[in-house]
Amino acid sequence: MSADFYARLPAVEDFLSVADERHYADAPADWWVVLTDIEGSTAAVEAGRYRDVNFVGALGIAAVLNAAAPVEVPYVFGGDGATLLVPPSVLPAVRTALAGVQASASRAFGLTLRAGLVPVRDLYAEGHRVRVARFRAEAHYAQAVFLGGGLAAAERWVKDPMAGVRYRLTVPEGTAPEADFTGVECRWARIDSPRGETVTLLVAATDPDVYREVLQTIDRLYGPDAARRPVVPRHLHPGFHPLRLSRHEPQVRAGTSAWARGLYTAKIWLQNLLLVLFLRFDVTTGTTRWRDYLRLISATTDHRKFDEMLRLVMTGTPAQREALEHYLADREAQGVLTYGLHVSDGVVMTCLVYERMGRQVHFVDGADGGYTRAAQRLMARLRTPAPHAGSR
Repeated sequence: MSADFYARLPAVEDFLSVADERHYADAPADWWVVLTDIEGSTAAVEAGRYRDVNFVGALGIAAVLNAAAPVEVPYVFGGDGATLLVPPSVLPAVRTALAGVQASASRAFGLTLRAGLVPVRDLYAEGHRVRVARFRAEAHYAQAVFLGGGLAAAERWVKDPMAGVRYRLTVPEGTAPEADFTGVECRWARIDSPRGETVTLLVAATDPDVYREVLQTIDRLYGPDAARRPVVPRHLHPGFHPLRLSRHEPQVRAGTSAWARGLYTAKIWLQNLLLVLFLRFDVTTGTTRWRDYLRLISATTDHRKFDEMLRLVMTGTPAQREALEHYLADREAQGVLTYGLHVSDGVVMTCLVYERMGRQVHFVDGADGGYTRAAQRLMARLRTPAPHAGSR
């Protein structure tokens, strides 16, 4: 199958359409599912290291995209890791890149990144499906969405202590693999909630129509996407704390010497200072009006995603969230969905910027480890099912 399978998929413009199976196509059997996640991410988040967890999770996406270029590959960010699909033509480069991410995660952050590669053909042989569609969130940002259950099966296989050996990536001792992290940025201060609180929500259901119902209910309770977007221009502020600026981006993009990382951090600090001045005085440089850049960031955040599970980061009021929780608990009691929800006062953001006013995506997660904590609660609810509605 052609390596341009994903690039040729028509894009849907309405996020409600991600619940419609007619928009999906089966992934080519010769492609591979790539999965990454941080071992012990829950403990890291509990220790306050949620920014490190998010950053390493985003590194896997950046490294694979750079290794696969110019082939366009679908991906989704999961907070402490990512899921991607790649064609066989780029598989050797992707393996090397993933090994480089593992090495960087260990060296710079003391985190262990698990990486697995599962042939789509193997999933099909076991009766699983891997279906892909494209959602165009903005002119410069098309987002992959997934359906079919195959990704969940691949994750189970990779994490299986025995069976997963054949799928997990291992790096031979004595090797020093490298990855290309071009585009990765981490320059913004924590972003406060525009409307009181930020909700990170995971919803799992077996019927795609349930996802449409959930999205319509959220529209009714919270208003349209623009009203609940967690990143808005007026709340975007460049970071200036030297230790925080030096903590992430310079560790993987500035070389190995402390001197090089210090210079890189100083460069970021000066660039952020210039950005503040450009915004204050509404400066245009070349074809870039910098106030427009803030609007572009807001438009290219991945605050709503679908990878066989609905993943949302949204802002609202406590009253709206309480109404949503009442609805979700009721539907869970009826046996049609399971959910996990975490409340915080803002989001953290890791950026992948290839063109300042063009191709880019901004990975957002609820502050304090929103996705990881929401996943904890979802798994707890799966272990302790809600009482059936009829038994209340």
